[in-house]
Amino acid sequence: MSGHMGRKLALGTLDLSGEPSDLRVRGLCKSYEGFELRDIDLDLPRGSVMGLVGQNGAGKTTIMRAITGGLAPDAGEVELFGHPVSQMGPGELREAKGAIDYVSSTCPYPGELSVAQVATMHALAYERFDWRLFQELSERMGLLPHDERPHRSHAARKRVRELSRGMGMKLQLACALATGARVLVLDEPTAGLDPIVREEVLGILREWMEPGDRSALISSHITSDLEHVADYLLMVDDGRVVFQCERDLVDDVMGIARLREAELERVREDGLLAGSGARVLRRDLSYDLLVPDRAEFLRSYPQLACDAADIDELMLLVVRGEEF
Repeated sequence: MSGHMGRKLALGTLDLSGEPSDLRVRGLCKSYEGFELRDIDLDLPRGSVMGLVGQNGAGKTTIMRAITGGLAPDAGEVELFGHPVSQMGPGELREAKGAIDYVSSTCPYPGELSVAQVATMHALAYERFDWRLFQELSERMGLLPHDERPHRSHAARKRVRELSRGMGMKLQLACALATGARVLVLDEPTAGLDPIVREEVLGILREWMEPGDRSALISSHITSDLEHVADYLLMVDDGRVVFQCERDLVDDVMGIARLREAELERVREDGLLAGSGARVLRRDLSYDLLVPDRAEFLRSYPQLACDAADIDELMLLVVRGEEF
């Protein structure tokens, strides 16, 4: 994972535009009946993992589909490998799309296809498809047996409709990694998987990232997964970006102060957090206050309780809390 990069601004604002990047989004907009994606900017630094978080219906899947060409935005631009997609010629576009792949939250392949046929389909679509790597990953994940001719095994003839959710995700992942992609876009890749399979999938993703020139955008409701793999977090709510930060700032630097009303008012009157972007959420008998620097807060208020933050609490305070 990368170290601290970018210029930190107010709480939840991180400027990554100066970092080398193979995926950028600028001013992305898309409207549906009852929903509008508005002015989405996104920079995925090369060699990093960005976690895309938000409530159901916040716009995460729409962003991912626009990035991978699954839908046409109403406005804005997607840049792949330094070039706007809208300005690419057919050959350049084919080359760029050959270096990015998408892993869906559900197995997208026709149910009547066999495992071997799905791999063949990818090999026909991606000229850099690595059969040996696909075989190694499939054997490692239990999708195919360790055999001299695994593609002719009973497992290779198994139909997609016969695969469990976990095996369907493993098939997608093995195919995606074997394409030679330099950017992966993954929509809920561990949803519905048991903890052992989830850790197996995350471990393979971490290994894939090791060369340092590959990048991944991962949407997940399982925030503990992002705590293990993400370098950055970008949060969307109601179709807009509401928060972005380095992932390790959440648990290493930020804090959640648990305050009574009188304590909250004292902190407010002191003005220590003025302009910091701190957020406050009222509980039944107390308040939760998201602070940008837990250590500094505790130095200023050693008698007050301030716990380390986590991604779930961060999301709750950003979405439901009020500016302090």
